[in-house]
Amino acid sequence: MNKDFLDLGQKLFDEKLSNSHLETRVSQTKNPVHVVYGGADRFTAETPHKFGKLALKSLETFAPNFVEFANALWLKGCDTLPNYSEIVADLEFRLLDNNEKLKRENYDAWFAQTIYNRVTEKLNCEPVEDFRIDFEDGYGIRSDDEEDNHALSASDELAKTENLKHCGIRIKSFQAETYKRAVRTLNLFINNLLQKNGGFLPDNFVVTLPKITRSEEVEVLGELLETLENQNNLPPNLIKIEIMIETPESILIMKDLVEAAKGRCISAHFGAYDYTASFGITAVHQHLRHEACNFARQMMQISLTPLHIYLSDSVTTEMPVPIHRGESLSAQQLKENNLAVHKAWRLHFNNVTNSQINGFYQSWDLHPAQLVARYAAVYSFFLESFNSQSIRLKGFMSKATKATMSGNRFDDAASAQGLLNYFLRGINCGALTESEVLESTTLTFNELQTASFVKIMENRQLKTS
Repeated sequence: MNKDFLDLGQKLFDEKLSNSHLETRVSQTKNPVHVVYGGADRFTAETPHKFGKLALKSLETFAPNFVEFANALWLKGCDTLPNYSEIVADLEFRLLDNNEKLKRENYDAWFAQTIYNRVTEKLNCEPVEDFRIDFEDGYGIRSDDEEDNHALSASDELAKTENLKHCGIRIKSFQAETYKRAVRTLNLFINNLLQKNGGFLPDNFVVTLPKITRSEEVEVLGELLETLENQNNLPPNLIKIEIMIETPESILIMKDLVEAAKGRCISAHFGAYDYTASFGITAVHQHLRHEACNFARQMMQISLTPLHIYLSDSVTTEMPVPIHRGESLSAQQLKENNLAVHKAWRLHFNNVTNSQINGFYQSWDLHPAQLVARYAAVYSFFLESFNSQSIRLKGFMSKATKATMSGNRFDDAASAQGLLNYFLRGINCGALTESEVLESTTLTFNELQTASFVKIMENRQLKTS
């Protein structure tokens, strides 16, 4: 064995390769599963709570029990569930009486009821995880006086808002025709927010920049935020930037956009409708599963995932609202309302599920009733495959340990890391509990906290050597 050659190999690795391939794994920090965009003119401190109340009202009206809920969203196994209310009530009682027994005897009923209960609980305790006060498309073009007033009133209300763990504003674009207005709103909003909030910004506050075509736009926003921080004695790089990918130009320069932010950029949102419209795609064919959108999302993952930028998919524009209003509706009108709401719920449910399948664990909501389908999609995505993924991870852990003990190299760590990521994301979004994961896998609490399959196996090897 040539020791000099081996030493040279180690030296070259340390100098040039040791940091070239960072292990991809899920952050232990809880990322929001959605972002609600709402016009600045309508935002109040009660908006997040109001969204929850309206979402619960929609759920109670159009899916008053777990069977109707499952059928509305076409949850897995919904075709096996009973239709009679007395049987539904009996299943609900059995679930409360003995959850595990019902899970063994009637898994489909357990699954639907569990999703239903967790969605209801979520809408009661934390309906909105992230909110973007919108001065762009969701707000429109208004007079300077009107937007000035809304910049002040919305920042007043945000200073009074409680239990909103993530928030921010979307200003107008830095294109020539809206640049001055965007800067004016940014200045008014942040300075007034700091004044009303005792010199502090809310936790996880971001500024979203739309319709980017050049990296210089992000660079300018960063310099403006730096000035605001200096003027208000804030820590450097406190105010984060969120970029919107919704122009053909931005697709090609995403790494440049992040670099121009100089450490401020933490997330990127895909704007499907601006993006597809830029190619002349007509409204009837603008949707999240268009091939143009698939390409854009894949480019976002290729460019931004290695930079640890959190990605968000776009919006479902069909709203789950009844088509008939009033107190005295006919049976036919009530039926049509149900069908309209259920159809929009299913579309949003399917879009959210498709986003998660493709690695986008956040996307937009615009209407309170969309939260029903949002959380149903998030929770069912993880619960539906929980048992099979638990068995699979156990198998990987067992095989990896034996291979390590016998001196053979285990070469499927990437698959195992993917399984570990599944459990970590499920915990982070609230679909799974930590105790459920620990009980169903061979992981310990400390192993789960490492978030790294390679480190878990290395530690187990040390214990057995």
